[in-house]
Amino acid sequence: MSEDRRRRAKLPTAADQALIAQYLDHLWLERGLSDNTRAAYARDLNHFACRLNQRELHLRELDRHELQRHLQWRIEQQLRPTSTSRLLSTLRGFYRYLLREQLIAADPTLNIDAPRRGRPLPKTLTETDVEALLAAPDVDTALGLRDRTMLELLYACGLRVSELVELRLDELNRRLGVLRIVGKGDKERLLPVGDEALAWLSRYLRDARPELGGDARVEQIFPSRLGQPMTRQTFWHRIKRYAVEAGIDKPISPHVLRHAFATHLLNHGADLRVVQMLLGHSSLSTTQIYTHVATARLQALHRDHHPRG
Repeated sequence: MSEDRRRRAKLPTAADQALIAQYLDHLWLERGLSDNTRAAYARDLNHFACRLNQRELHLRELDRHELQRHLQWRIEQQLRPTSTSRLLSTLRGFYRYLLREQLIAADPTLNIDAPRRGRPLPKTLTETDVEALLAAPDVDTALGLRDRTMLELLYACGLRVSELVELRLDELNRRLGVLRIVGKGDKERLLPVGDEALAWLSRYLRDARPELGGDARVEQIFPSRLGQPMTRQTFWHRIKRYAVEAGIDKPISPHVLRHAFATHLLNHGADLRVVQMLLGHSSLSTTQIYTHVATARLQALHRDHHPRG
């Protein structure tokens, strides 16, 4: 392959970029998918188009044989089955759209099976881990008080990190102790906020938020130190730092606190359907994974403490 060809193969062709943009517009107009979801679809499609470009193929020229060849390449590269399944799901939606728009004559994803994959249990934290993590920020500083409040709210309500950083003042009702959350697919849910999280919210709004410059510049409850909306990545880095300070050696992310919220509720006897509503899951089957986590926890307790465990 010539040097010029190698350079151009790093990007999808202009025609492929136009097709991807057209499909993403369709997702926004017809399905109301979030920016984050459409960005994930865009990454998968652009990366796949680049791979085709390296073989001098285009998205509209893909056939079943070439798709199987690409999936086999992913297996040989030992890429995770979960990411391959996600790519195949993205391609199914994309090519069904092209077929419906009569831009292709046949769907190359038809009768292509996704790789088999086990369903991993979500990583979670013990209640002791959570207490240590919550105590890590220095609440005598504005940033530390903000971060402690964010961690408290994340654990108290089981929020997605995007829901947390995008949370606005008008979505919080302190008198009733509830949050109004607009989650995936623009689905709205009301979440109760516990007394402990409400107390930290009140303290933060009174003592720290004005110092961060967020009282007039942004609608979000939790601005960055520069008074701008915070990104998911920024909070992810901060929670990793606090985990180190708390002596937690497990993999951690904001989503792990969401898992801990669900698991600890079930451990303390919450109904599965209540947990489903609080998490904003559209299907109960998505929530049922947490029953396995709770069961595994009970088995471990029995094994460690029962005389015949």
